[in-house]
Amino acid sequence: MEHYSDEKLLSMFRNESSRNYAYNLMVRKYQKKLYWHIRRMVIVHEDADDVVQITLIKAWKGLPNFKEEAKLYTWLYRIATNESFTFLSNKRKCFFIPMVDVERELSQAIESDEHYTGDEIQLKLQKAILTLPPKQRMVFNMKYYEEMKYEEMAEILSTSVGALKASYHHAIKKIEISIKED
Repeated sequence: MEHYSDEKLLSMFRNESSRNYAYNLMVRKYQKKLYWHIRRMVIVHEDADDVVQITLIKAWKGLPNFKEEAKLYTWLYRIATNESFTFLSNKRKCFFIPMVDVERELSQAIESDEHYTGDEIQLKLQKAILTLPPKQRMVFNMKYYEEMKYEEMAEILSTSVGALKASYHHAIKKIEISIKED
């Protein structure tokens, strides 16, 4: 599905007769990337699947009004990012627990997750990442795992490149400290 450009997919989507086909191609093109972007935030496989579905439903509903001021990829990531933050916030509110306890719960979920395939070093890194505030964790994941450029991240997260660089730097320092303490 990578051979269809976003422009071509959007053009096909605007045509009523190929709308569903174009959307299915978009889903195939971006679903896996969105899943891993979300999964690194919400940790649990089933939760990530749920947030991906919500993201794709919102994209379907929003595509007719998509103005192409941003790239399709950026727009989808913005939806996925916002839905990830909403999910984590709702999880915290639902159980009336502070964010630190949500992070502890997610850390335990990594250890017991049958879908987790990393070694001990990766497990330490994942646990250290979970100690970061959610937005800092998102910045770290986007830069480290997805190798996203700061300019793309700035568009997705609606912030400045300078703020992102500072956030990434602070995240790295916190992760280093967390790993050394572990």
